[in-house]
Amino acid sequence: MITKLVHPSMNDSPLVCRTMNIMKLQRFGPVSNRSWIKTSRFGEKPLWFRPITIIKVAEQSSGYGLVEDEALGQKKRELYQALEGINRGIFGIPSGKKLEIETLVKQLESQNPTPEPTLELEKVDGCWRLVYSTISILGSRRTKLGLRDFIALGDFFQIIDKTKSKAVNVIKFNAKGLILLCGELSIEASFKIASRTRVDINFENSTITPDQLMNVFRKNYDILLGIFNPEGWLEITYVDDKMRIGRDDKGNIFVLERFEDNSNS
Repeated sequence: MITKLVHPSMNDSPLVCRTMNIMKLQRFGPVSNRSWIKTSRFGEKPLWFRPITIIKVAEQSSGYGLVEDEALGQKKRELYQALEGINRGIFGIPSGKKLEIETLVKQLESQNPTPEPTLELEKVDGCWRLVYSTISILGSRRTKLGLRDFIALGDFFQIIDKTKSKAVNVIKFNAKGLILLCGELSIEASFKIASRTRVDINFENSTITPDQLMNVFRKNYDILLGIFNPEGWLEITYVDDKMRIGRDDKGNIFVLERFEDNSNS
């Protein structure tokens, strides 16, 4: 009985087939008309002289992605460093610091990993905390709202529910020296997609809790609401798993970080 050993067919490998075809072409000698043959950036030889070039390009692309991720990470670290000690910019910052921050923001926007964010709203969905805004409360507005001495402005959260096309802004407050007088302004809004990067926002309602805090703000409630009312449009200029940047129709910039749990805030 004779056992026949069968080796795997070389035809199963596209790379082997390509190499064999190249060898066949080489045996036929020079080709009289090569106007249809593309040349490689590595030299003047036709691409079919370099079957391994495809593999090299793939390796380079992978490396470039890692470099790009590291570059984004570095820019984000620089931005966070620039934001230290400015209380989100809400009470004003020096012009030099503002220019530094906005330059870093533009650099991140130019490398946005999600160029069409409204087509990937799952990346926007969830809870976010404001870390910087060009909205400012200065002068008489700050005085009338008691935000110089009596009332402290706490965290600013934004909760987005993509399934309901709803957004809720929550601004925390507490009164210095009055432990029990802590509360929040809650602003509910709906949104609809206007483009691949923009959403239109409609104000729906607002509430302040508890009632004691509402009594503090009642006289100047229109001022407070005018500052934080999100109605208009918002351009999502950058979003990844941890950070989101937006610009609104009033020229304001917002930088937010993903916040996993605000239940204890």
